[in-house]
Amino acid sequence: MYDKKIRKMLTLAGMAVVLTASALQGCGGKESASGSGDTTAETTKAADGGSTTEEAKEDLTKDMKEFTMKDGSMSLMLNKDWTTEDLGVDFWLGAQSKNGKEAVIIMQFPKVGSMLPVDSMDTMTSMVVESYGVADEAEAEAPSIPDMTGVKASTCTINADGETADGYLVYGETDYAFYSLLYVTEDKMDDDVIASAKASYETFKETPIEAEDNSTIQVSDTVKWFNASYAVLTKLNGWDYNLFGGLPVNEDSKVLVQELLKSWWEVSDRATADETLDWIMTEGHRTGFVEEMKELESAGIGQKSAEERPEAILGVYEMEAATAEIYAKCYAAYEAMGEKAIDGWDYCRALNLLGYYYTAGYYTDTEALDKSLEIAQKVQEEFGSWDELIDSYMVGYEYWGEESSDERKAVYEELKGKEDNPYTVDFKMTLEKTW
Repeated sequence: MYDKKIRKMLTLAGMAVVLTASALQGCGGKESASGSGDTTAETTKAADGGSTTEEAKEDLTKDMKEFTMKDGSMSLMLNKDWTTEDLGVDFWLGAQSKNGKEAVIIMQFPKVGSMLPVDSMDTMTSMVVESYGVADEAEAEAPSIPDMTGVKASTCTINADGETADGYLVYGETDYAFYSLLYVTEDKMDDDVIASAKASYETFKETPIEAEDNSTIQVSDTVKWFNASYAVLTKLNGWDYNLFGGLPVNEDSKVLVQELLKSWWEVSDRATADETLDWIMTEGHRTGFVEEMKELESAGIGQKSAEERPEAILGVYEMEAATAEIYAKCYAAYEAMGEKAIDGWDYCRALNLLGYYYTAGYYTDTEALDKSLEIAQKVQEEFGSWDELIDSYMVGYEYWGEESSDERKAVYEELKGKEDNPYTVDFKMTLEKTW
């Protein structure tokens, strides 16, 4: 029973990939590095507050050995009798005790070239809380982890598939990555268990891994312009908006983006890639948008006040009241911008797809860049600035997603305030073939 319960907790770590917004899966498996491991609460408690005293730490760690993530980027000491568990992600580490009553789950989210959409401590915290059903949190003594800042700790309960266990949860970040360190126990999370977990966490060592990048694309100002057109989504994915396509080009990112394209676009090869790009450039969502807005226009929605419009729209289309609110906003954009109100949505996504096609291996660098140049020049003819283009993109997102674009708008504003703001590239620059 105990082994089954804790194993569910460990299995759930791999499920967190599925729970993220972009349905990103399949980080390639490398051969496991040395170790299996954990801590147990077999020895003395730490001194009150802060990090464990050196003497107490030595006593707590004397029966531990080093456990290392598959990719070698992080290690820490755990009880020598513990065994590792495969969490399905190379930069996560899972281990459980011999009796199956305790487990450690370390989740690392690299800040550059990450395969998971985590771009801040808040994003990571939200994902962990949702994935593990974290509840009943209470502030706890935080360990002093080498080279890690913003370290916070809490005791909590963890819920997985109807099973519940006590947890000691620590968050922090280094220059290289965000971290979630979770200690789970079938027994009560008492001071001895926390002291042992802290001693283990304080042996943390990080060896940053530089992602292999086989990209053949030089990032000129023209390529920066392409990247900026879909930088909002790139940032939401936790990827690098300075890279064409958002990720370093390697076998891992190839598999990842192929899966993304298959799941979200039904693109699985060159033929379906061509078909999808042709659809978005000749039809896209803007065609249906215009048809529906004209139907609303014929129904006299334009004669209604802003307050009356959602209710009037419900008389035209069968939908939820919240969706009618969104449609009222879309109709206002249609009045202001005309039939091209969501062209920016389709065009930005087309440019984004070309980055994906290159990363996935469906297009060569020249094919992806040539087509990007063609679309970008069309965008420049239709829009006067980044703000105009992104406004159109946001209306299209609301029409397609039937939800507010406030989160994406906030990301856009955040990007404009960054030191490496992608929108410093002049929207009306002369786009040139630099490849």
